[in-house]
Amino acid sequence: MDAVTFYDLDRVAIVPMAFCFPGYDAGKADLPPPPVCAKTWHDRVGAALGPVRLTLLVGSHAHRWYLKPAARSVTETVADWRNFGPGIIPLPHPSWRNTGWLRQNPWFETDLIPVLRAAVKEALT
Repeated sequence: MDAVTFYDLDRVAIVPMAFCFPGYDAGKADLPPPPVCAKTWHDRVGAALGPVRLTLLVGSHAHRWYLKPAARSVTETVADWRNFGPGIIPLPHPSWRNTGWLRQNPWFETDLIPVLRAAVKEALT
């Protein structure tokens, strides 16, 4: 999608798991989103958005919150993408750190990405 579409608030919503930056741990990695954020805001934001044609669950925290017990490791959850039904696609979190993950899981690019592109195109029409 182009930048104009991406930033069109009537067509695309990006809802973070936390509505703040939770800081860093001792190893300088991002801390996980505080659960109170999702508990407080996600139902409200969902209600305000109304019907959503496509939900991309990006990263393990989104997988665990929205898929509950169906969420396992990122690899297992994303590999199981076909079983979450139309309108929901779990994805790995985009990061320079997942370069190795992408190399180890070539099915992501060959199998899931074409379906993702088609789903995004359809949702935006």
